[in-house]
Amino acid sequence: MAQFSRLEVAQVMKETGLVPLFFHNDIEVSKKVLKACYDGGARLMEFTARGDFAHEVFGELTKYAIKELPGMVMGVGSVTDAAAASRFMSLGANFIVTPVLREDIAIVCNRRKVLWSPGCGTLTEIARAEELGCEIVKLFPGGTYGPEFVKAILGPQPWTSIMPTGGVSPTRENLEGWFKAGVTCVGMGSQLMIKDADGNFDLAEIESKTRLAIEIIKNLGK
Repeated sequence: MAQFSRLEVAQVMKETGLVPLFFHNDIEVSKKVLKACYDGGARLMEFTARGDFAHEVFGELTKYAIKELPGMVMGVGSVTDAAAASRFMSLGANFIVTPVLREDIAIVCNRRKVLWSPGCGTLTEIARAEELGCEIVKLFPGGTYGPEFVKAILGPQPWTSIMPTGGVSPTRENLEGWFKAGVTCVGMGSQLMIKDADGNFDLAEIESKTRLAIEIIKNLGK
């Protein structure tokens, strides 16, 4: 069961401005990466559940967060159907992120008052998502559309909250472009989850990049 309401999750997304994206099939590695993000100031994590038995890792990771990382909002991404969304919500997911707009996922999430963020790429999809109760829409793939697309959307729909994922990096130039265009927050994966020369996650660098990104976002007026 979710620890945070959908409005609380939306507020944390708006206040923090950054949602780290991460997946690994080893629970101990996942705990270390999650803590590095937390120590860097992140208070949300989208576990991009793309591997076998991902639900088992997420369940243990959520228990760890509840026990050791106060205020950490755990969510799941890459969810493609209502059954998977229901499973992850039963394991404590506080928000569900999808690569596409799926009305079946909207229904099961709304029933439990869990925030869901569907991947949208047109104004029609965004409007439909909002009609289905979406608080923050995911612009995906963000790099394909860019900040100018966000500006265009907010022209006729200034009430829309957008989270681009893909094409976001922890640099001032990149983040300034997105937030000046009017995004509510950004999702960041590979550009944040730095690995060392041996292919292992560089925890110190992940913590540092997370802290830097959040500082840049705050300095931009978030």
